[in-house]
Amino acid sequence: MSSISDQSKAATLAQLQALITGLQKQFPSGQFTLGNTAFTTATLVQALQSLVDAFNAVTAAQATAKVAVATLAATLAKVGPIVLALQHNLLSMFGNATDTLALFGLEPRKAPAPRTSVENAAAAAKAKATRIARGTASPKQKLTVTGNVTGVQVIPITAPASATPSAQPAPATPTAPAPSGGTAGK
Repeated sequence: MSSISDQSKAATLAQLQALITGLQKQFPSGQFTLGNTAFTTATLVQALQSLVDAFNAVTAAQATAKVAVATLAATLAKVGPIVLALQHNLLSMFGNATDTLALFGLEPRKAPAPRTSVENAAAAAKAKATRIARGTASPKQKLTVTGNVTGVQVIPITAPASATPSAQPAPATPTAPAPSGGTAGK
C-alpha cells in the first residue's frame, strides 16, 4: 500500500477494505510477524478496521464542519451589517466617552494624524506621476487633442439577396439655404 497522503480518502478506504477482506478470506486463522511483532489475522483486521473507522469519523466531522461554516457565513451575511450599523450608531451617540464605549467593547475613533509637508509633497508628486502614466488630462487640455485620420476607405454594406427590402425613409435631398438678412424685393 502506498502512502495514505498519496491517495484520496476513497482510494485508501477501498484499499483498507480489500486488505481486510483478503486477510479474512485467505488467512482466517493466520499469524504474521511484521517488524518484530507477531500479529494474528484478527488483530490485523481489528487494527485496519480502526483506521477505517477513523477515516469515516474524519469524513463525517468534515461534512458537519462544512455545514457549520455555511451556516456561519449565511448568518454573518444577515447579521454583519446590523452589527456594523449598531457600532457606527454607538460611536456617533457617545463620541469620545471612552467609559461608555468600553461597556460596548468599542474604542473612540482616533483622529487622523496631520500629514507632514514631506508627505504632502510626496503625495502631489505621486499624483502627478500617475496622471502622466495614465495619460489623463483636464477638460481644457482634452480640447486641444485632436486625431489625425489618413487613408479612409468606405466599404458599402450590401444586404443579402434573399432578404426583403425594408421600408426605409428616402434620403433627404439637400436644399439651398434661404438668403438671410436681405430683402426679397430689391
